[in-house]
Amino acid sequence: MTGENAVVDKPASLVGAVWLLYLQAAGLAALTTWLVILDLTRNVPEIAVAIALTVLAALGAAGVFLVARALGRRSLHARGPAIVVQLFLIAAGGFLLQVHPVWLGVVLMALGVLVGILIVLPSTTRALGVD
Repeated sequence: MTGENAVVDKPASLVGAVWLLYLQAAGLAALTTWLVILDLTRNVPEIAVAIALTVLAALGAAGVFLVARALGRRSLHARGPAIVVQLFLIAAGGFLLQVHPVWLGVVLMALGVLVGILIVLPSTTRALGVD
């Protein structure tokens, strides 16, 4: 499409938010891989807790991936879960500010705020058909 409809169809804010959500899903997948390696190589006293943490990380990665895919397909119903993911990311960053590494907390909080803003920008809102 050309003209004004092309801007509404794929605004840069929506594309950027979707790619950053995919990046978050990839980060959670990497965390899951690292947890699996730790589960297999370490002598963990509470193996059930370790496995539960690994499963939750995997479910989180899958969930964020599905939210990113739905938002990329311009599903209006993906907007709320995408915002919730960013709120969790900001909360995790705030926790890291208290217990270290501080730099990672700042990065996570900034990423959460950035993606949250991209999702609620007027161009993204129009592309999702909210207004």
